[in-house]
Amino acid sequence: MPVTHHRHAAMATHFEIAIDSDDPGYAAGAAQAAWNDLDRLESELSRFRPGSDIWRIGRLPKGKGIPVGLATIDCLALAADVKAASGGAFDIAIGSLYKLWLAADGSLRDPSDKSIAEALAQCRATAIEIDTENFRVTALSDQPQLDLGGIGKGYALDQMAALLREWSIDAALLNAGSSTVLALGHPADDPDGWSVRAGKEYSQTLKLRDRALSGSGFAEKGAHILDPRSGHPVSMEADTRWATAPNAALADALSTAFIVLSPAEIEALCATQGGEIGAILC
Repeated sequence: MPVTHHRHAAMATHFEIAIDSDDPGYAAGAAQAAWNDLDRLESELSRFRPGSDIWRIGRLPKGKGIPVGLATIDCLALAADVKAASGGAFDIAIGSLYKLWLAADGSLRDPSDKSIAEALAQCRATAIEIDTENFRVTALSDQPQLDLGGIGKGYALDQMAALLREWSIDAALLNAGSSTVLALGHPADDPDGWSVRAGKEYSQTLKLRDRALSGSGFAEKGAHILDPRSGHPVSMEADTRWATAPNAALADALSTAFIVLSPAEIEALCATQGGEIGAILC
């Protein structure tokens, strides 16, 4: 069957879908439905979109709550789980640290130890209560600043894949800016799965089938990746870290955590998950 390719700009990157189908017109319709869902998700999850759930949460006074959508509840709950599992290496509430370290031109400042300690305290005080039954988020601190950039793209891929399945598309490869990839089924000519690239300078070829892969590194952000635990930039000696997981949201969040964790810490985290997650360290 022919593989058709579809591309869409969202979440400050380009998303792509490759669909293996004997009906290119039907595949194009399914892809458009996925793009519509992606745009809806961005309107709920982006902290830069006035009126989005995350934007509204960031304006709540302590003790106040608002109703939010399912996507927001899902992302916040998963982010909390990965934060706990990683010992705080993944944290969606480090906006104060980025404001402290990054100058207007994107270069790194040299903040004092006192300023770093104060920013860390502010981040750790950022707290919300997630009511998964009633789809409600309550602020436990004033104006909690949250950023789903390390998990939102992966979550979007998962939701798009679910929608494609509703369209009876069972063979597709979805990616968000090439950093996070989700394989749905396998192409007709390769039962082992979809071929994807990973590793240092994308030098390794992997086969993915109903599984996700995500990478984090310094190619785009330079030395601007911060460790939520220490409040300092991560050493660039870590290079690129890749995570594999059953779904794209988890792989996305884990790759961010892996760039912060040491190899021993990554190995220990993977061991706790019963083989469900994996890591590629460069």
